[in-house]
This record gives sequence, C-alpha cells and structure tokens, in this order.
Amino acid sequence: MVEILEKVQKVFANIKVEEFMNRDVIYVKPDRTVAQVKEILRLKRISGVPVVDDDGNVVGIISIEDIIKSLENGTLHEKVDKHMTARVICLHKDMTLQEVIKQFERYKYGRFPVVDDDGKLVGIVTKNDILAAVATRLGLLYLHDERRKEVLEGDMLNRSLITGEELNKKGADFYFKIDYFDVNLAGIGAAQLKKFLLNKKVNENVVRRVAVATYEAETNVVIHSGSEGELYCFIAEDRIIVRVEDNGKGIENIELAMKEGYSTAPDYVRELGFGAGMGLPNMKRFSDKMVVLSEKGKGVVVEMVFYLN
Repeated sequence: MVEILEKVQKVFANIKVEEFMNRDVIYVKPDRTVAQVKEILRLKRISGVPVVDDDGNVVGIISIEDIIKSLENGTLHEKVDKHMTARVICLHKDMTLQEVIKQFERYKYGRFPVVDDDGKLVGIVTKNDILAAVATRLGLLYLHDERRKEVLEGDMLNRSLITGEELNKKGADFYFKIDYFDVNLAGIGAAQLKKFLLNKKVNENVVRRVAVATYEAETNVVIHSGSEGELYCFIAEDRIIVRVEDNGKGIENIELAMKEGYSTAPDYVRELGFGAGMGLPNMKRFSDKMVVLSEKGKGVVVEMVFYLN
C-alpha cells in the first residue's frame, strides 16, 4: 500500500483539486429538516451533504452520523442547522492530489467540500476507486467455498475472524438483539452502542466510525435477513471489535453486494429512506478491517475492527 501511495504521489502529485473534483454538488440549506436530508441521501445514494447559506458559503455538513443522532433523539422534524456539524474541513480548489490524500488519511471522511478563494462552494471530492485504493489501509476480506463453510458450520465463530482471539459472546461488553419486524427501528442498536462507548470514554472519532458502520450492519439485518440478528461489541486495550450476526437469507454474491448503489431492498423499504445500496461499502469505509461471511440460506456474519490509536 505504501508503494502504491508513493507511485501515485510521484506521478499525479501536482494535479489540482479543481481538475478532478465533482462540480455538480448536492447541498442543502440550513432551513431544511433532517427528515428531508435523510430522503436526499436515500435518493442520491450518498452518505452526507454540505450545508450552504444563501451566499454560497459552506456553513456545515450533515451526514449519516447526524441522522443517527436524530433517530436516537426523535428530532427528524427539526431544522438542519440544529443538527449539522458546523466545523467543516474544506479543501481549496488549488490543493494538490497529494494534499488531498493526506486529508483523507487524516480525517477518514468520505467526502470533502471544495471552496474557492472567497470560501464559496465550487465542488466536492469523494473517495473514488483510486483514492480509496491508496487512502484505505485495508479493505474487504471474505472467505470462499470450503473455508467459508468451515466457519459457518463449525465453532470458529467463537473466535475473531480477523485477529483469531477468542470471543466470549456471553461476556461481551455490549449486546443488542436486533428486531427485524419494524424497519423504522433500524439504528436503535447503533445509537445505544454509541452512547455506551461514549460513557466508556472512547475517542469520539472512533465512536463516530463505529456508530456509522454498525448502523449500516444493523439496517442490513432488518431489511434483508428475514430473521432476528445479534449485535456484539468487545473492547480491548487497543481496538474495538463489532460482530453482527443473523441466520437469515444470506448473501448470494458478496462481490455484487459490495458495489455502491446495488440493493435488493423492496420499494416500500426504499420509500422509508433505507436500502440505498451503501451498507457494505460504508461498513468497509468506516472500519479499519472487515470480514463478511455468508452463504445463501445460512445467514450473514459481519465482523469489524476499529483501532483506538
């Protein structure tokens, strides 16, 4: 990965942001409601939008994290300016690709607004395939065929699929039973886990990433599994492990499910603001390491690691 990063920086280091940014920016005004933003994110299949005032200045950003907070507090009807993140990290249109990569590495955000000399919004930069390849240290891992069956049908689920350490589920630091009967309850477990970790004094940036990734995993269980699910969290000295399991329909094609925008969610679920096809991609984006195990008819196991340092 380091070698790839060095090669990309050497060849493309001086390309300016304005040469590869997306000029067709989706944004909202501060007087929109959080519920309206939730619908925009669903329709546009994105995980966040800048908030811009009448003069074109970026005054905030609202993301899935803020949607989770509103779900937790029952404030979807309130205005965006009450729930947006006001301290926004923006890129200048003259910044180089090398500088952009450093910003992605530093903040772990999925997108950055781009402004001109006057601070006006002129574009947005996301993690496209190239940036994701050089900015993310470890992407998706999954197991095939006999190895996958060995794990799903054996007792290896009592160990971490990533670190190999024993996981005592009965002694998990946090546990939540996922109810799949009401799609509107999706995200309750993630909200409770977020509150639990903050009470444990876990770094807020780590908690933010855990909450977003867990929200996506929990929502997938509710929408796709057709069965109840279980959410476990294990806190170690240097990392947090989140495990989400269900015994439902399973994923027939993981590669296809990993593509952004691909979704098998029914129309009524989409109308509620879910099923935009960003679940697994967002889990991959916000976790440090991820394993997905599944077989048609045998459920899904998602394990994610978040390093505290």
